[in-house]
Amino acid sequence: MSEETKDVVATSPQEHPLLEVVAVRHGMFGTQGSGDTSGYGGLVAPVVLPGPSERPYGGWFDEVVDILAELLEESGTGYAQAVEYVVVDRGELTLSLHREHLVEVCKHLRDDPDLRFELSLGVSGVHYPLDAGRELHAVYHLTSVTHGRRLRLEVAVSEADPHLPSTTSVYPANDWHERETFDFFGIVFDGHPGLARIEMPDDWVGHPQRKDYPLGGIPVEYKGATVPPADERRQYR
Repeated sequence: MSEETKDVVATSPQEHPLLEVVAVRHGMFGTQGSGDTSGYGGLVAPVVLPGPSERPYGGWFDEVVDILAELLEESGTGYAQAVEYVVVDRGELTLSLHREHLVEVCKHLRDDPDLRFELSLGVSGVHYPLDAGRELHAVYHLTSVTHGRRLRLEVAVSEADPHLPSTTSVYPANDWHERETFDFFGIVFDGHPGLARIEMPDDWVGHPQRKDYPLGGIPVEYKGATVPPADERRQYR
């Protein structure tokens, strides 16, 4: 499933009881007044997030959620304090978490023999500018090599307080992924061993994969030739 668009079509055993429209896009990539003659300027597309799913989730999803709930209760945290809601969409399981308990949930998912999500395939960022108070989402892709299963964790924070705990103590390979998400989206991973930009220069201003980042660029010199910014390369007459 695309993390950016999340279509409303569900393939789970039940339909979502809640669908949230967080934005409406006008024109391809949000461009307006560009002189574009391709027809994309008239595109109107809502950005819809699937809401919480109801049980039964289907397949092994219920088993995983039940085991995790039991582990959280035993630790004194409580399932409701750690898990905001569960989404089953397009045959995939996503646990939306409260950020304070992200690391604990990762430890349970990795260490419990009945779960054993021992492999993290990385961290992705998503930006929903109009999702007030939840503009920035971090998405974690976990795999159980032992049981042949995959699930997704998602945590939302605000642009005003873009802090999340680092998961590198549980999944060391998330080191560079968290740096990339910080670089491109501005999510700050507290406790990271060396949080710094990984693609852009250290003194770069802004985060290039946020939706409100300008589409234009800066002139680039390459072997004596100059490439103009993207918004200056072509003009329709």
